[in-house]
Amino acid sequence: MTETATATQVAARAVDAVKTYGEGDAAVHALAGVTVEFPAHEFTAIMGPSGSGKSTLMQCVAGLDRLSSGETYIGETPLSTLDKTALTLLRRDQLGFIFQQYNLIPTLTAEENILLPLTLAGEEPDRSWFDEIVSTVNLTDRLGNLPSQLSGGQQQRVAVARALVPRPAIVFADEPTGALDSRTGIEMLSFMRRAVDDTGQTIVMVTHDPHAASYANNVLFLADGQIIDSMPNPTAERVLDRMKQFEA
Repeated sequence: MTETATATQVAARAVDAVKTYGEGDAAVHALAGVTVEFPAHEFTAIMGPSGSGKSTLMQCVAGLDRLSSGETYIGETPLSTLDKTALTLLRRDQLGFIFQQYNLIPTLTAEENILLPLTLAGEEPDRSWFDEIVSTVNLTDRLGNLPSQLSGGQQQRVAVARALVPRPAIVFADEPTGALDSRTGIEMLSFMRRAVDDTGQTIVMVTHDPHAASYANNVLFLADGQIIDSMPNPTAERVLDRMKQFEA
């Protein structure tokens, strides 16, 4: 792949990524030399057993954690070259995040939480896009509620909407449907799929759910801190069969 192709087709990547916790005999290698590219305008799912390094990989590529060695890139920007302020601005302006923990501001309403990234950037929202997302996640009648007045599933919907409303270059999602009921989860995954197909969104999602992974263009499988397999055009059945091999 040429340098120009990489710049236009790869949204994020890791090169020889190593993340080690602890030292000596107690050292744990969460990532053991991972090299991977995440294509722009595609939906990539990351799967693997507990402790495989999938969340660590996503967090390091997203600039939420630092590697022990190796490099991660957003576009052609190496994250190790950015100071704290520059990294914060890159995450604010180019990336969207959906966390398992929601990370909502308790004193802000649902609408204010959703619009927070744009508020911090001093930008006005696209109201038609905002309305479409809010309708998709079924929050139209909850926009004035504080997080404490919302169920866990509703708080997760707020977190999903907050990630998508600014139209970031890349959305990093860590188990985005984990707290949602099955119907809302399907609606959300379908919406994320449409965001990729219709608007060119790039999504990188960590999940343990074969059904969720089936919405992706490609699934990466991790074990012991290394990518051991990939599956283009996945189906839930094929992903489940592959995951069973980990258990075996």
